[in-house]
Amino acid sequence: MLRGEDWDAARESVARALGRSLDPALELVRLQAQLRSAYAEVRETLPHNTALHVLQHDGMPYVRVSPLPAQEEPASLQQLRTQLTQQLPQVELAALLLEVNAFTGFADAFTHVADGQSKAAGLPLSICAVLLAQACNIGLKAVARAEVPALTLPRLSWVQQNYMRVETLTAANARLVDGQAQLPLAQAWGGGEVASADGMRFVVPVRTLHAGWNRKYYGSQRGVTYYNFTGDQFTGFHGIVIPGTLRDSLFILAGLLEQQTSLDPREIMADTHGYSEVVFGLFALLGYRFSPRLADLSDQRFWRLSKEDDYGPLNELSRHVVNARLISDHWEDMLRLAGSLKLGRVKATAVMRTLQRAGSLSGLGRAVAELGRVEKTRYLLAYVHDEAYRRRILVQLNRGEGRHALARAVFHGKKGELRQRYREGMEDQLGALGLVVNALVLWNTRYLQQALERWQETEEHVNPEDVARLSPLLHEHVNMLGRYDFTLPESVAAGQLRPLRTLTPWEASLGEIAW
Repeated sequence: MLRGEDWDAARESVARALGRSLDPALELVRLQAQLRSAYAEVRETLPHNTALHVLQHDGMPYVRVSPLPAQEEPASLQQLRTQLTQQLPQVELAALLLEVNAFTGFADAFTHVADGQSKAAGLPLSICAVLLAQACNIGLKAVARAEVPALTLPRLSWVQQNYMRVETLTAANARLVDGQAQLPLAQAWGGGEVASADGMRFVVPVRTLHAGWNRKYYGSQRGVTYYNFTGDQFTGFHGIVIPGTLRDSLFILAGLLEQQTSLDPREIMADTHGYSEVVFGLFALLGYRFSPRLADLSDQRFWRLSKEDDYGPLNELSRHVVNARLISDHWEDMLRLAGSLKLGRVKATAVMRTLQRAGSLSGLGRAVAELGRVEKTRYLLAYVHDEAYRRRILVQLNRGEGRHALARAVFHGKKGELRQRYREGMEDQLGALGLVVNALVLWNTRYLQQALERWQETEEHVNPEDVARLSPLLHEHVNMLGRYDFTLPESVAAGQLRPLRTLTPWEASLGEIAW
């Protein structure tokens, strides 16, 4: 962490960058004003908020929020989705990767581990073959071709050993994320400011120190969690391999601070596993908004900063008082911690482990948690008050879950089990999976955009709300099975798009959706 002269020189610039005052008294006044405003908003709308119920159990108050109703799909959305998805060309996954490389050059990010150069005859073809073998979990033999120099088994094995590693996968993935962010259709889905975090569970049936037990997810075997982060444009921008099912809150901040794409998410959604009051506090210090979907609101406490505040019908609910003195006493250390995280002087996972060492919070950890109680209360009040906010959280989490479903379809080989013994191998293979899923999302978005432009030429009006509800998480038109043909038409290799499908009147009348 920053300390001594380094901190003295950086403290004012850190405070400015975080939008915070060095005076804890001013910060506490601001927090109290924000908390009062949030309580007042809920109190004023309480008589009209039919979804919010303040109830009693054994004399103790708690809140319950009615489940969100299913979001209806208008006929215009159904028609638009059907028309666009029917026009997506049928494509081999191998050819898809080559095509995406043709217009992004992501294979150039793979450099040799020894000399840092990417020059080798036919290297992009070899890179795509190795990525496909790892992402589909089918091994190199399935994609090797003795008659093609770039696809011989020794060549693919050499490329995998010397070019596939976390740094090159991260650099290549950043090109795909950046390519997606530039597409107008992706921008209709989001501006990159929102993301979600969730874990995929993989059984690891081989002996390894890097997997853990959890009967719920792995039965009688061991497994790992691939904790990954999905942006509002459907691309994955970071992933962390976790042995077993360690608490997700240890890793959630790392996804924002350590990712290396052009995206800059300011708000992140997660399920209950990613929640802790320390996470709320650190997110607030760093200028992020944490918006989890908590499983049981009845267990949540609502906090206040002053006993004297009057919140009317919410007084009994907000009877717990934050220790403002603890925040004040540790305020400069909290800013020093946040500045150290921002500047990369410490790792987020190491900070989370240190603050919660041996299951109990340190003094600084307790202060961060007290700030987190204020921020969590503000979040809870917004959650129970605003249906649109709850809907936004649900939509983004569904995008992450849909991306996981697509990744499961890609990772079809060997019963979907991860059979790597070492952590580096796990990270490389799951990194390749994330990259291939991003390539598929980018390819789909590009062709959906072209189909949308054609549709707009014949239709007088397309509802922007319908466009915002389209999804690139489609795969029925992509062949991932059987022999893999790494050939590409010359026009596509030169950067042109494939022709869209033209439906016969009979096909159009069936209304079949290829997604």
